[in-house]
Amino acid sequence: MGSLMLLDTASLYYRAFYGMPETVTAPDGTPVNAIRGLLDTIARLVRDRAPDRLVACLDADWRPAFRVAVLPSYKAHRAEPDGTEQTPPGLAVQIPLITQVLTAAGITLAEHAGYEADDVIATLAARAGTPVDVVTGDRDLFQLVDDDRQVRVIYTVRGLSNMEPVTEEEVAKKYDIPGKAYADFAVLRGDPSDGLPGVPGIGEKSAAALIRTFGSIDALKDALDRGHGGFPPGTRKKLEAARGYLDVAPEVVITARGVPLPDDIDGTLPARPPDQELLTEIGATLGLGSSLTRFRAAVTAPATQQ
Repeated sequence: MGSLMLLDTASLYYRAFYGMPETVTAPDGTPVNAIRGLLDTIARLVRDRAPDRLVACLDADWRPAFRVAVLPSYKAHRAEPDGTEQTPPGLAVQIPLITQVLTAAGITLAEHAGYEADDVIATLAARAGTPVDVVTGDRDLFQLVDDDRQVRVIYTVRGLSNMEPVTEEEVAKKYDIPGKAYADFAVLRGDPSDGLPGVPGIGEKSAAALIRTFGSIDALKDALDRGHGGFPPGTRKKLEAARGYLDVAPEVVITARGVPLPDDIDGTLPARPPDQELLTEIGATLGLGSSLTRFRAAVTAPATQQ
């Protein structure tokens, strides 16, 4: 099998939604900016990077119970009273349509109840015996980069127009930490956008210094327990005060690598013969125009050539 591309689909369609005006609509006035932006992005990725396999990974559960159980603040600020995720109405109407288009095109979709797309991506990347490109706008997935296994992140830096390959070397250069230590670094630093508090009083530079010194959260906790030195001035007390957080946060930050996905998720591009008639119908109804034309040419061409 050849190279595998894993899409953090929600991350990409959110960026498409905010990167294109909602005035991009279907003939009936339905916003289609996220759909068109996502299709353009996938077409460009396939054309420029030529993956042999492609899987669009989805959030079956955007706020998994196992993460909330250990850290109730996890994404709590983004939850509606009924537990669903706050989503702009103009985007919410497009999400099922995105799934419909990808399915009609024969693209493999992957999700599993109780897990986020990040976990699905991590599991598929761990299974792969070939080079993997993870496409996301979420830096949490920097923890997956592995130069030895040829796993890298294609990071959407601004909108969807600038995509930056991230390897262990890039992680090390950007954060001044070992390339495989991003998850431990993120535990210390925290991430307000996910309701992850981090250790109070420990910023990015202090977190990086601690990871360079101790290598991992486990080693850092062991040094605390044993009374070892090596802590930058003023950090020991902050870490001791946050010991309860340090015990549970890795379970929230570290992606699950053992999601029980079917063994036959392959992602051959396309995985199934595309329904060209349905794609044409969807394109006409939603006014997808040139975005659908480029997308079809990129992802359904292998089936046409067979």
